[in-house]
Amino acid sequence: MDKFIIFLILIVIVAFLLVVVVMVQNPKGGGLSSTFGGGGSQQLGGVKKTTDFLDKSTWALATLLLILILLSNVAIDKGSVNTDSRVLDDNTTTPVQNVIPDTQQQTPATQTDTTGN
Repeated sequence: MDKFIIFLILIVIVAFLLVVVVMVQNPKGGGLSSTFGGGGSQQLGGVKKTTDFLDKSTWALATLLLILILLSNVAIDKGSVNTDSRVLDDNTTTPVQNVIPDTQQQTPATQTDTTGN
C-alpha cells in the first residue's frame, strides 16, 4: 500500500476522533464531566478530571492531525517530472510553429484590368 494512502487513512481516523472529542465537550463547562456528577476531584477510570482529559485529548489529537498532514506531504509521489527550463538548455533548439490555424481563405490574386478602364 502506498505511504500516502496510509497517511490519508490515519488523517481521517484522527479527524473523526477529534470531532467526537469536541462534540462530547460542552462549551459552558458541562459535557461529559457533568454527566458523572461534575465533581472537581472525581475519578473516572483513573482520570482525575474528565474535562482535563478531554482538553488534553483535544490538543493531542489536533497536534497529531497537524503532524500527519505535514508528513503526508512528504509521502506524496511526485513522479519523475522534469522541472528544468528548456530555455536554459543550450542543446534544445526546437523551432516555433504557428499553432493558430489560418482561418482566412486565400483568394487568388486579382487580375489587373488590361482594357484601360
